[in-house]
Amino acid sequence: MNGHDDGSGGTGDEVRRARRIPGPRSAPDDLALGSVPRPVLPSDLADLADLTDVADLPGAEGAADQPTTEAGKAAETEAETGDEAVTAAGDEAGTTAGAESGARPEAEAEAVPRPRRRPEEPPPFVLPTVPVPVIPMPEASHSVLRSLLGAWALAACSAEESATVEEHLTTCQPCRDEGTRLRDAVGLLHTDRSLDLDPKLRSRVIEGCLERRPAGIPLPEWAAPYDAETARLDALLRDIGDAEWHAPVRLRWFEDEKPATRKTTVAGVISHLLAVDGIVAEALDVHDPSGPKNLPRTPTARTEAVWAESSRPVTRSIRTPWRDLNHTLLRTVSFAEHAVADDSVSYGSFSLSVRDSLLERAFECWVHGWDIARAVHYPYDPPAAGHLNRMVDLAARLLPGALAVRRRAGLAAPAKELVAAGSPGRSLHLEVEGRGGGDWYIPLDSPAAVGSADRAVAQIALDGVEFCELVAGHVEPVEAAVGQVGDRQAITDVLFAAASLSRL
Repeated sequence: MNGHDDGSGGTGDEVRRARRIPGPRSAPDDLALGSVPRPVLPSDLADLADLTDVADLPGAEGAADQPTTEAGKAAETEAETGDEAVTAAGDEAGTTAGAESGARPEAEAEAVPRPRRRPEEPPPFVLPTVPVPVIPMPEASHSVLRSLLGAWALAACSAEESATVEEHLTTCQPCRDEGTRLRDAVGLLHTDRSLDLDPKLRSRVIEGCLERRPAGIPLPEWAAPYDAETARLDALLRDIGDAEWHAPVRLRWFEDEKPATRKTTVAGVISHLLAVDGIVAEALDVHDPSGPKNLPRTPTARTEAVWAESSRPVTRSIRTPWRDLNHTLLRTVSFAEHAVADDSVSYGSFSLSVRDSLLERAFECWVHGWDIARAVHYPYDPPAAGHLNRMVDLAARLLPGALAVRRRAGLAAPAKELVAAGSPGRSLHLEVEGRGGGDWYIPLDSPAAVGSADRAVAQIALDGVEFCELVAGHVEPVEAAVGQVGDRQAITDVLFAAASLSRL
């Protein structure tokens, strides 16, 4: 490298000894940072987006202006000396330094410029909040509010409509009553209870009608259970479809000291009921639609004969003659209540009065209605408590005779104490609990004796429905859930005698 000598020997040496001026820096000095789009920062770093100076960063107070290391201090001193040399040397020194800038030492530190501060951004424009006026709901007429009661009961009104309707209900009694009825009706749509009618509803409706207008020919009180149970079974039959009339039904009873069964259909069960009702019809001299006059008198044989005479399977058409015979029997006993109440009805091996025959038919109608309900998966409740009590009473009155029959057949223990007819003898206390419950004392040694609490030697206790299941042959005597106290032999004899009352 050659210098220019102007005649003074020290000037060139001073210029050569001067510190070299750094060459032109790279593009960052000339870059317009404002034109570069800022990157999108995560939400948790959004607060740092407005920090444009190192000094604004957290924990950087004074860090940018005061270097903390020896290297930083030396770089700052060097930069200040370089600035003074540039001022003293002028344009010539600048030219010489520019020519030799490519050979500057690599260890020379360069000062990094601070980032430029971004101009302040204007605040975002926010629309002024204008309050929305609340327009009151116009006062509705009575007819409009009444038309909203259905929607209100279903909770389908808006909040304003519900408030208006409820305010109206506080002052209008007719609308309040209507709203209560509608709410109750809506509650029935969401209830977990059975929607089947109460079995006592029919009798309550009839009683209410008779209170307003007494019947010219009232139904005898002892025929009420038969009327109620045939009506309940008929309601079940109306609800089932054609295919369900052919659903299999297994009839159960207790015979020859063991359970017996017979498989038939729903229509076959109604045919069986019609056949046995025909025995009562013949006793009352009423036309029997079940078949010819020479049918057997015993219920089982009569049913088998009716089934055998049918050329094809019985269908739902059997319901009409069965229901017609029900009405005919009830009309007959209503017209001749006292004249026929004690007439005898023969069932072959035993006889019952007309009043007890209709009670026995009510019991069998309920039991077989229960069988049908299980076959078609239909809910079926027990009879009303008063009617069930009469059925239990009939079975309790038949037990002494059943004990005597079994004793003669060698199936029960012999009598221990024979007494005169009408005198108290050894007895068993039958305690029936729950619906249709009560207390009965069963004479053990003679059907002519009288049951007595003072002569009781044993006691059994069971529920009213369970006792009826035992009498119907649906429960075996050894499986009956009963409480037992006293003479074990007497208890066993009575339980088996109760089961022996069952039949097809």
